[in-house]
Amino acid sequence: MFVVATRNFPPDLGGMQNLMEGLSNGLLNHGPVKVFADSFANAETYDASSKLQIQRIGGFKIFRKFRKASLVNEFLNKNQVRAVFFDHWKSIENIKIEALNKQPSFCLIHSKEINHDQGSSLNKRMLAALSRATFIIANSNFTKNLIKEKGMTATNIHVIHPGCNYPITVSAEANTKAQQLFGQANPKIITVARLDKRKNHEKILMTIKNLIPKFPNIKYISIGDGEEKNNLLKLKTELSLNKEVEFIFNSSEQEKVALLSNADLCFMPSIISKKSVEGFGITFIEAAAYGVGSIGGKDGGQVDAIQHNQTGLICDGNDLSAIYEAIIKFFENNNNKKFGAAAKEFSKKFNWSLIVKEYLKLLN
Repeated sequence: MFVVATRNFPPDLGGMQNLMEGLSNGLLNHGPVKVFADSFANAETYDASSKLQIQRIGGFKIFRKFRKASLVNEFLNKNQVRAVFFDHWKSIENIKIEALNKQPSFCLIHSKEINHDQGSSLNKRMLAALSRATFIIANSNFTKNLIKEKGMTATNIHVIHPGCNYPITVSAEANTKAQQLFGQANPKIITVARLDKRKNHEKILMTIKNLIPKFPNIKYISIGDGEEKNNLLKLKTELSLNKEVEFIFNSSEQEKVALLSNADLCFMPSIISKKSVEGFGITFIEAAAYGVGSIGGKDGGQVDAIQHNQTGLICDGNDLSAIYEAIIKFFENNNNKKFGAAAKEFSKKFNWSLIVKEYLKLLN
């Protein structure tokens, strides 16, 4: 049996939620999986349809982590467990050493949650919590280097990228709707990401505006919600992009993959915003699975998700001219077709069945 203790899990939405779901379901091929996860609306419906053994923990957030830790401690002490997986250093922080020592443990790190000033109280807590894990799993080489910069001297840090079970079949209904949304646009550009500063939607909109003389039929669709929503809607109006830009704040999985599969470019030139940085960029792999190349930013771990000049391009997300030139290069001489074909092949490396085996190899 495997145990997963996580703060992030469906039906809550987000990249981390998808990651922990994919890891948990991937482990099912190798034995039963018990998941300790936070409670969310509609969780009962999700849990009933899952093959995972899911135990939800509700109540006030400040007390929830202690209740979850207590339940995990009790379960580990009473059961034979092959390995336990934690999504965050705060998830392992309150697990008793004697319970952890009964089996190997994995703690995942992603970038933003470890990016605390060295010597700060959060940095000290984070390093102490991670030192409890048998294996520290970084989602990219950037994240591995970052944790070392923050003071982690352990030799048990391994890079295992997030997995992706795309492509999934797109329904005819969702495909038709996606085609209607894009219409006769050329090129068709998409971003799937939260609307926050790090994702750089502001410069994306400015770039779309600058591209109209070159591509008068351009269409850009953004899927995702977040704190920058109102600012971006205002900017869209100010730049007179009502025809060229569409925001979709909520979408089903089918709607998302249909739009991805119909796009010509996945576009997310992320930047570092305060201490928030892109640890990997799973959306690039999701797009790649449908034969769509990407443009990402040079900051963070995006370079692990995009092979520069092969599956797409890496640019400086802080430089508006560099972003513009990257898009011009992406589409000139049908480069987008070559990038897309290479991206589709590259995406096969990220299937969850293969990624889970990388975890299990560490147990042998």
